[in-house]
Amino acid sequence: MASNRLNRMSQEVKKVVSEVIMNDIKDPRVPLMTSVTSVELTNDLRFANVYISVLGNEKEKEEAIEGLQSAKGFIRKEIGRKVNLRYTPEPIFFLDTTIEHGIKISKLLNDLKKSDNEESD
Repeated sequence: MASNRLNRMSQEVKKVVSEVIMNDIKDPRVPLMTSVTSVELTNDLRFANVYISVLGNEKEKEEAIEGLQSAKGFIRKEIGRKVNLRYTPEPIFFLDTTIEHGIKISKLLNDLKKSDNEESD
């Protein structure tokens, strides 16, 4: 039962953080192509691990994390205003590289498939 509540709260925090990043943060270090892939709340709801995906090179990704870290207080205030919790979780931002990893694996599989087709011909 507690797991379902934690998942619901994580989804609510994810929605709020996504809206804040898209609409309210004016930091030029945070590009428009920044998306929240997942949010994991701790069991005591004190911290929120926010995983973000940024379209760009490594420098742009690092700058996006720095921009979000500097806006952490504002994002926390917005979470507290929009999500009714006893304690407002402190967001901790992490770069999510699963999308790039999936693209790399897909490319490797396609290359293997091509080489198998060439060998069979």
